[in-house]
Parts: sequence; structure tokens; C-alpha cells
Amino acid sequence: MPQKIPATVITGFLGSGKTTMIRHLLDNANGRRIALVINEFGETGVDGDLLKGCCGPEDIIELSNGCICCTVADDFLPTMEKLLARPEPFDHIVIETSGLALPQPLVRAFAWPGISTRVTVDGVVTVVDGKAVAEGRFAENEDAIEAQRQSDESLDHETPLSELFEDQIACADMIVLNKTDLLGDAEADDVASRLQAEARPGARILRAHKGALPLDILLGINAAAESDMATRAAPHHDSEEEDHHDHDEFESFVLDLPEVADVATLTARLADAIRAHDILRLKGFVAVAGKPLRLTVQAAGPRIETYFDRPWGTESRASRLVVIGEAGLDRAAIEQAIRG
Repeated sequence: MPQKIPATVITGFLGSGKTTMIRHLLDNANGRRIALVINEFGETGVDGDLLKGCCGPEDIIELSNGCICCTVADDFLPTMEKLLARPEPFDHIVIETSGLALPQPLVRAFAWPGISTRVTVDGVVTVVDGKAVAEGRFAENEDAIEAQRQSDESLDHETPLSELFEDQIACADMIVLNKTDLLGDAEADDVASRLQAEARPGARILRAHKGALPLDILLGINAAAESDMATRAAPHHDSEEEDHHDHDEFESFVLDLPEVADVATLTARLADAIRAHDILRLKGFVAVAGKPLRLTVQAAGPRIETYFDRPWGTESRASRLVVIGEAGLDRAAIEQAIRG
């Protein structure tokens, strides 16, 4: 019987660093043929463009028709069948879920006929923004949530964001505590302990800066997760509800911009908009006047990263940003703040 192709599911909340980690993985593949399935949240395939520089475009499939766990039958399974129909088999398949995806329904899909005999879930890797967790955002730690309740009336009950975080931790074989460069040793130890307390038995917690972990650590877990679903359920879910979640609490929009004259001015405007409107995630590309290279913009909460990634080439020098936040974003005010 042919050996099953291993697949790694990489999940994690918005801004945790999934795309950066996958890019590092692909940059260090050492000849291993890896297929990449990206579930982009938003109206434009920004994550796909971020990764095409280090992976052949024919080996990348973007799923932008909604959350991957909600479109398993219509989107994900046909995608897997197309990958498996390629004449030369892949060595590994990496699946990057959107920040809003529940990993459990996706992992269960690997037990479906036509898939189960050919692919196995090598492991579920959850990427965590260590600084955010240390600050009490999107964490399932009772003390942190109680502190937030006392200071903010809007947090007097468990939020959908924290429940989603719990689901991603509960399903993981490996938890990557990312952005440890922003934490002190004692703070990182505290976050790791809290995550371990919420994790399933046997889940490993690894610390990383910009997702830089060796390929042989991330791949080759050999968990066969699809056959071990009983230990991957978050405690807040009833069995009848575990396949469903509501995305009405989130929204996103795309902002097209002209060429930017000064990167520092743009960054300052972005920082002001993020603070004023509680934007969760902002990412995209910007054309800078007089610069032949494309400027990549990645923002998670108040932290903004910009870098020139590649020449524009023959494509249009179009600036485009995706803004993601909880429902109720004031699009007009955000656009005005960023455009200046």
C-alpha cells in the first residue's frame, strides 16, 4: 500500500506569525517538494503573494471563499483531490488556515473517503503571539480574563475570540510561542506554563522569533491527528455544537492607495489608525515613490513591520492593504486616517 502523504495544519490567531513561519519553512525546504494551501481571510490574496517568492506558484492554492472549516466539502476536499491528482506526488502538504478557522472540522475531513487512504495529518501546529497572550489578549487564562472584566465592561463574558483561541490550543500537537524577542525570560516562562495548562496531553511548546524553527522540527510529528479526535476538543464545546461557529463578530475591507512618498509618515498614520479604531490586523503591499521594490506591510495590534521584499517587475505598482477587525469598523474614518 502506498505511503500516505503527510500534511501539516498550521493555525493561529490573526497576527500570530503563521505566514512568516511558513515562509521560513519554505526557504529552508532543502529540495523537499511542498504544496501549500492558504485560506486567506479577506478580499485579496495577500498571504499568497507573500509566499510566492519562495514556493513555485503552481504549488500554491489559495482558498478565499470563506473560512476553511466552514467550506470543507465545497472547497477544501476538491482542492486536496486536485493536489493528489498531480503526476508527481508532493513530499509534504502545508495548510495555513485563516485566523478564524476551527482546526477540528478540518482535521476530521482527512478521514473522509478518497482522502483517508492517501493523506494523513502529520500534525497540527498552532502559532501564538506570545506578547499578546502576556498582555491578556485572546487568552483562556482565568486570571487574565477576570482582570479584563474588572477594567472593561465589554469583557464581562467570554468573548468569541478567546473561545477560538482555546479551540486552536486544544487541537494542537505543537504550540509555537512566537515573538519571544518581545518577552523577558520570566514572562515567556509564564506564558508557556499557561499554554501548557490549556494544551492536550503530549503537546509540545516551542519558542520562536519570527517563526524561525527547523524544518525537521515542524514537519515529521507523525501524529495521525485525524484518528485521534477525542483528545482535541476544547472544553467549552458541546458535541452538538463543535462544528459551528459564527463569524459575524469580524469584518474586513480592502484599501487601495496611491504611491507613498514617505514610509515613516505612512507607518505613523497606520499606528494612529490602529490605536483609534482597535484594528486587529493590517497587511498588504505599498508602492513607494522612487523605489523599485515592493514594500510589504504587516501589523498585528500596535506592532507594525515593513520591509522591501521584491521588485515590482511587470505588475502594476498598486498599493493595497487589508484591514481586519471586530464588527463595527468605521471604514470611512480608517480610510481618512491612513490616507491623511
